[in-house]
Amino acid sequence: MASVPLRPHSEQSKDRLTKRLSTDSNGTSDGGAGSSTPVEVTALEESFRRFAIHGDTRATGKDMHGKNWSKLCKDCGVIDGKSITLTDVDIVFSKVKKKSCRTITYDEFRAALGELARKKYKEKTGEEAETEVFQLIEGKTPVIAGVTRAVASPTVSRLTDTTKFTGSHKARFDDTGRGKGKAGRVDMVDTSGYVSGYKHRGSYEKKVNKPTVGKPM
Repeated sequence: MASVPLRPHSEQSKDRLTKRLSTDSNGTSDGGAGSSTPVEVTALEESFRRFAIHGDTRATGKDMHGKNWSKLCKDCGVIDGKSITLTDVDIVFSKVKKKSCRTITYDEFRAALGELARKKYKEKTGEEAETEVFQLIEGKTPVIAGVTRAVASPTVSRLTDTTKFTGSHKARFDDTGRGKGKAGRVDMVDTSGYVSGYKHRGSYEKKVNKPTVGKPM
């Protein structure tokens, strides 16, 4: 029987994400649970849902909180640092959401993009500007930052190589580079009474305290 090759973790995560989105999308055209006609999800709404559930396993994809809204605008290039800044994005989010809510719905999301579009593309009409912004987001998914790797540096290597330490610093580590702890920081006085280097320390106590079970009195 042929073995099935293991799939990369990124592909497995993408499959789980797609399954969550498809489960939430299997509604009906009328919103009812009994209809067999699935709701058609646009590319813009698909991206909205992907960003809405990013980093939150309990999210349904139906609404989005401010943190993911800012991430969407950053990852998709809506924020350019000139006409649109992070402050603009936060202001628009607070403007379109309901006062008692901390999230925005898909309709409020579109309204927020419309606000940013008119500010970003001032030379275009409102509809043209919205189309431009929508195209920046359609089909996009959250950018997942990679794990930062340590960079080998000659300077760092020189400062962390215990074989090159001198003086009191050298006394703090053994030959393998492992720290000696307190023994490497202070002078430990041996008060046991044994001569330094004696190899049979404790052997006398073992002989004296040896159990006498089975021997005649």
